[in-house]
Amino acid sequence: LFQEAFIFLGLKPVPDEEVIELYGGTQHIPLYQMSDFYGKGPSLKQFMDIFSLPEMTLLSSVIDYFITHGIEFDQVHLYKDISDAIRDVHVKGVMYKWIEKDMEQYILHGDEIYAVLNRLVNHKKKLFLITNSPFSFVDKGMKHMVGKNWRDLFDMVIVQADKPNFFTDRRKPFRKLDDNGSLQWDKINQLEKGKIYKEGNLFDFLRLTGWRGSKVLYFGDHLYSDLADLMLRHGWRTGAIVPELETEIRIINTEQYMHSLTWQQALTGLLERMQMYQDAESKQVLLEWMKERQEIRSLTKNLFNPQFGSIFRTFHNPTYFSRRLVRFSDIYMASISCLLNYDVNFTFYPRRTPLQHEAPLWMDQLCTGCMKTPFLEEMVHIR
Repeated sequence: LFQEAFIFLGLKPVPDEEVIELYGGTQHIPLYQMSDFYGKGPSLKQFMDIFSLPEMTLLSSVIDYFITHGIEFDQVHLYKDISDAIRDVHVKGVMYKWIEKDMEQYILHGDEIYAVLNRLVNHKKKLFLITNSPFSFVDKGMKHMVGKNWRDLFDMVIVQADKPNFFTDRRKPFRKLDDNGSLQWDKINQLEKGKIYKEGNLFDFLRLTGWRGSKVLYFGDHLYSDLADLMLRHGWRTGAIVPELETEIRIINTEQYMHSLTWQQALTGLLERMQMYQDAESKQVLLEWMKERQEIRSLTKNLFNPQFGSIFRTFHNPTYFSRRLVRFSDIYMASISCLLNYDVNFTFYPRRTPLQHEAPLWMDQLCTGCMKTPFLEEMVHIR
């Protein structure tokens, strides 16, 4: 299990030397091994949602147990058996029953969530819910979070949708459920407010509602199952819910993080500018700066998580998750309640960030901006 350069075997980190040897003496992992469009390669799988946390923990713990007790195992068989067990717990509804027995422990009351939904309804926005969960679980959860009249807020409610197949497979028609959750037999020619529907597909949804393109904003917490197809195939606006963002923002606002990052950037600028000096004394200073920079990089990473660092960066590089997040979501936030900080008609504009060849025309980030960029005056005259 690894995020970029940090690899673990069970619960123990693998030395960089062993990782490089594993991949033929290079840090490069071929793309065909890493991922197809949905993050699943022939030998690697990308874990991309909150469900991944217990799944990765279970995988790591079982592997660690087998290694510790000298039990031989085939990695493919072990991964498949654990994945099948997790799938069965989910698909057979065992997980839902556990959560329903103790809503207070697993699901938060959602005063802010109700405020967001109610505000949108009062501004004449149409709301719909598409979920893979069964109606009984959705109903109990939403009553706990939003209130007993939660269904009044939504124009459409679709359960057991089988995402992401819901977005790509045209074959499953919608089925209506009565108030007790029992399936009806009638053919669905319209989607009515207040009714509950099961399965279906996005193509029928678009045909029956006429809700198309950038006028639709869809929120989800899984980049592939929720957002990728909607953005790339259908042109919907997408919003990613990333709960970890709350902790990450709190850390980057600490004085320790800001000081570490500022000095790291300053050292990077100094190393880049002063490497031209090759006398013995200068080389010694450069080596000390390089060592100090590496120490600060590790310190900054460890502020987020000693094992893996930030979910958004591996040192200065964006993580795979971060790159997918930017690709498949128009906006992202820790909770949908963050929308309460903005007017309903607020427009989020994309920020222009420097490309590498534009860097001389931008002041260096943070404190290094006070240092003059070499040759800038000469470059501005180039036409």
